[in-house]
Amino acid sequence: MTLRRQLQFWAISLIAFIAFLMVFSQVLLPFVAGMAVAYLLDPVCDRLEKFGMSRLWATLTILLVFVALLVLFFILLLPVLGNQLSGFLQKLPELVNKLQGLLSSNIGERISHLTGFQIGDLQSSMGDIIKQGASWIGELMQSVWSGGQALVSALSLLVVTPVVAFYLLLDWDNMVARIDSWLPRPHVNQIRELAREMDGAVAGFVRGQVSVCFLLGLFYAIGLALTGLNFGLLIGIGAGLVSFIPFVGASLGFIVSMGVALVQFWPDWTMIAAVALVFAVGQFLEGNVFQPKLVGESTGLHPVVLMFALFAFGYLFGFVGMLIAVPAAAMIGVLARFALRQYLASSLYTGTGRISAAPEE
Repeated sequence: MTLRRQLQFWAISLIAFIAFLMVFSQVLLPFVAGMAVAYLLDPVCDRLEKFGMSRLWATLTILLVFVALLVLFFILLLPVLGNQLSGFLQKLPELVNKLQGLLSSNIGERISHLTGFQIGDLQSSMGDIIKQGASWIGELMQSVWSGGQALVSALSLLVVTPVVAFYLLLDWDNMVARIDSWLPRPHVNQIRELAREMDGAVAGFVRGQVSVCFLLGLFYAIGLALTGLNFGLLIGIGAGLVSFIPFVGASLGFIVSMGVALVQFWPDWTMIAAVALVFAVGQFLEGNVFQPKLVGESTGLHPVVLMFALFAFGYLFGFVGMLIAVPAAAMIGVLARFALRQYLASSLYTGTGRISAAPEE
């Protein structure tokens, strides 16, 4: 098969895959979630097999523990978070008004003196900014909560996902071997090498980032709860969960928690500083302990590229796109680096084999 035919084949395959995602994106969630669970738990299943368990019993043991932990989360933690979120959304207008008055009365005169703006105009502008920001946060949290309620109430996610994960985890090695048998034989070694590189990038980031988000959410929730911050558990867990988007989780959690802390603790700067210290320590742990130890440079992707991938895939394919954004970006990164290596080794880059121009007469 010529290079042109190969490019046509893979281009058509990619277009068909994207079209499939766009057409069936509304029903893919439990299947993508089940595949993600199976992919995350496959190394644990392999390790249990090395200890002498059969594949069937290893799969059953892992999924039963996973489902038990998930049920405990829904029973113990989700009602608390739901109550806090409901209370936060109800008190959000009151918090916004108090924060606006607090900022206007304490820093409004200083800014007015420095800039020359009237205090009334400054209060109006500041209020508009705060209300717009609060409105955006409120809409975001309401959409997350409504989506969470939809996910919790969706029978397909609770029933189909464990079933899909069970069958995929049980047959994972056979599926990998079967797909390997479909690879074009002239390029099988090269494709296997690329697949291993993709697996290393995806597994290292996804499994590591899940651990980082869990540890950060736990740290922020405990830290903010110890300071006595209202809605501290909700804000901390939310900041941890959104930490899979670089810089966004910590920034959003810091802004919301500082707004709540100013309203709740003013003028006690000690407690306000304690809330800020929780996020400072959390960022130190993330940058110097969690990320290097658990994630490292596994994807080879810049944080800006990751953020673009999350927003782009989320825009195109919805929540399913958010789930596949990082693995897809990691795979595309591996292919892009491979294409770059091929280009640097080709005559297009080196100039060798180029037809020389005819000498001028």
